[in-house]
Amino acid sequence: MRFMVIVKASPDSEAGVMPSQKLLTEMGQFNEELVKAGVLLAGEGLHPSSKGARIRFSGAGRNVIEGPFAETKELVAGFWLLQVTSKAEVIEWMKRCPNPSGHGDSEIEIRQVLEPADFGGALTPELREQEAALRSRIDSTT
Repeated sequence: MRFMVIVKASPDSEAGVMPSQKLLTEMGQFNEELVKAGVLLAGEGLHPSSKGARIRFSGAGRNVIEGPFAETKELVAGFWLLQVTSKAEVIEWMKRCPNPSGHGDSEIEIRQVLEPADFGGALTPELREQEAALRSRIDSTT
C-alpha cells in the first residue's frame, strides 16, 4: 500500500521561512530511517503558495489563479510518499517524525493512494494496460 503523508502549511512556511539547521538535521535522520527500512518512495518540501498557481476547471473552461492563497491550514508545505503494509504502519512511522514546523503546532495528513484495483470495472483491461505501460515508461526515466 502506498500512502501520501501531507505536511500542512504554517504561517512560517507560507512566509518562506526556511527550516533551521537543527530541524533539517532531524528530518534528514528521519528520512534516512525511512530509506533504510525501504519504505520511502519520495519526499519533498514545497515553496510557499505565493510562488504557485491554481487552475480552476468549470466545464471546458480553465481559469488560472496566481498565489498566494488565503487559507494556510488548507495548504500543503511538503509530502512523503511511503510504501508500507498498512495505515497503522504509516501512522507508527509518522509518530516518530520530527515536528515539521520545528516548534509549536504542526499537522500532517495521511491518505492512501488509489491503486488500479480500487477503480473496479471502470478501469477496463485496455485502460489497465495503458496505465501499466505509462508506469513502465516513468520507471525507465527515473
